[in-house]
Order: sequence, then C-alpha cells, then structure tokens
Amino acid sequence: MKESAHIALNYIKSNHKKFGIDLEMFSQNGIHIHAPEGATPKEGPSAGIALTSAIISALTDQTISQEIGMTGEITLHGHVGEIGGLKEKAIAAHRSQLKTIIIPKFNEKDIEEIPAEIQQELKIILVEEYDE
Repeated sequence: MKESAHIALNYIKSNHKKFGIDLEMFSQNGIHIHAPEGATPKEGPSAGIALTSAIISALTDQTISQEIGMTGEITLHGHVGEIGGLKEKAIAAHRSQLKTIIIPKFNEKDIEEIPAEIQQELKIILVEEYDE
C-alpha cells in the first residue's frame, strides 16, 4: 500500500499541469495517506488508480461519484496494470451498489468469471492508461 501511494503521488507530481495542480501545492502542504492495516507488503497494489484519483480529487476539489469503483496498479508513467481477484472485487462492488467499475484492460479475460447478473448490472470500463 505504501509503495502504491508513493507511485500515485509521484505520478501526480510529474503530471501536475495536466491535472490543474500547482506544483507549489506539494512543497507547501504535507500529504498524509492513512491506510489502516495496509502495512502488509503485498496488500494495496491494485489500489493504485483509486489512490491516484483520491489524491487528485483532494487537491483539486473535484468529487468522484460514489457510484464508481476502480481497481488497477499504476506505474510512474500512468500505465494501469493487471490485478488479481476481479470476480471478488466485482461482486463486492455490486453488493456496495456501485454502478460502474474501472478495471485494467489486462483483466478483460477475467470478466467471464463475474456472474452474468452482475455483469448485466455493472458497467465495466477497461483502461490501459490512467488518462482514460
């Protein structure tokens, strides 16, 4: 989780103009991301695009719809990487009454594992790059 947060923050800093964020915002403010029980080294990589979106949202006062969920690793260049457990994450999103989930394009092959009734009710958006 810690590494995902660092990558998300560094990606945002590198692309601050694209997101409408003044670079001085980073030197004038401390950014603290609290993730209880996120200290297990393997936990958290799939939270990359969600962490990136949350930080951008906080820095720009742009809200993200509560009906959207997202999962995917992010690289320093903004590529969205494959995740594990897509079926379980989609079921959890559906139970949480989300309407849309954003997932890595690399996981397109895993969509067939999601129960058909959930596939019908969830809009699934595939992305390769964060900008998408």
